Amino acid sequence: MSNVNFNFDRPVDRQIAYGYSIKHDPASRKKPLDVLPLWVADMDFPAPPCVLDVLTDRVKHGIFGYSEPDAPYFSAVQGWFEKRFDWHINRDWLSITPGVVTAIYIAIRALTKPDGGVLIQQPVYYPFESAVKDTKRKLLVNQLVYDADTGMYGIDFADFEEKAGQAEMFILCNPHNPVGRVWTRDELMRMGEICLRYGVTVISDEIHQDFIYNGHKHLVFSNLDERFANITITCTAPSKTFNLAGLQLANIFISNKAMRSAFEKEYAGVGLSQPPLMGLAACQAAYEGGADWVDQLINYLASNMSLIGDFLRTRIQNIKLIEPEGTYLAWLDCAGLGLSLCGLNDFITNKAKLWLNNGPTFGLGGEGFQRMNAACPRSTVNTALERLESAVRELG
Repeated sequence: MSNVNFNFDRPVDRQIAYGYSIKHDPASRKKPLDVLPLWVADMDFPAPPCVLDVLTDRVKHGIFGYSEPDAPYFSAVQGWFEKRFDWHINRDWLSITPGVVTAIYIAIRALTKPDGGVLIQQPVYYPFESAVKDTKRKLLVNQLVYDADTGMYGIDFADFEEKAGQAEMFILCNPHNPVGRVWTRDELMRMGEICLRYGVTVISDEIHQDFIYNGHKHLVFSNLDERFANITITCTAPSKTFNLAGLQLANIFISNKAMRSAFEKEYAGVGLSQPPLMGLAACQAAYEGGADWVDQLINYLASNMSLIGDFLRTRIQNIKLIEPEGTYLAWLDCAGLGLSLCGLNDFITNKAKLWLNNGPTFGLGGEGFQRMNAACPRSTVNTALERLESAVRELG
């Protein structure tokens, strides 16, 4: 534990002229230039100093040749998962891809048949649906159950089992993006047993696993039961945790040798081989020295979420925050505004001057919702909420 207090309040200029940031380039997405960007899931915080120091040293070294992960790299990754999740991984389970989405596409192609069923739980991270459709598989949706009175999401297990009976693969999102659930042991076990019963392979997207709030615990799905491990591809990355998405590196774990061989064979056909040097260096540095930074960041994000929830309850009562158990993404129930789907999107963009993710982007159950990225300085959150309040007042 370090004695350093990290400053997450400091704004950082991310304009496109300097930073090549899609998040801060409204013109490229045909958005008004005066919107406040709180959409795509990257943070407005610099990576931790331990990462910046290592990358600076690499730049000074001046050679950026072909690279492979070595023993110290794996040791850093292994240590992170053991300490934070009590998950003991073997080195031969590891494949490295440019990102989790890349791994999902590869896994679908490698482990399902053309026209095979792939099950997802909408509303959910929209590349899941794209990956199923782009690979010409059959999309199966187990829509999450939303209780508007409690603001809680759950699983329709009868429907899940019915759809699993038609599926070859299930893509699990845990913690869930965008609704913020951290699935419990009971929920994960029930889903896992159903998948075993029907011979369904699982892709477990756990990229948000480090962002867990008090009272909740992330459980690695494949770590719950050896039988689950035998059917699961676990997708992780340092990209969300340390704001490293642009370095293009994800750690994918497959303990089943036959599944891993099929995955790696399909990946080889993509034409990519060695992972990026800077991504490897950043990941190792983050997992070796970034724990205290992450712990302080989670506390900061929890305060941002509390601010959003309190502000809405006291000043904009017709918009509700779905209290997140994990992730830095605020899922906002805007049904109380009484606007149509197009009307809500227009209101958020052109009246409130906010650039959020429109709920229907995430599929069934997204109607009437907006997703807001709360991983930004508190002054930005305040500005967003004040803009929203002013726009709601103008509705009358």
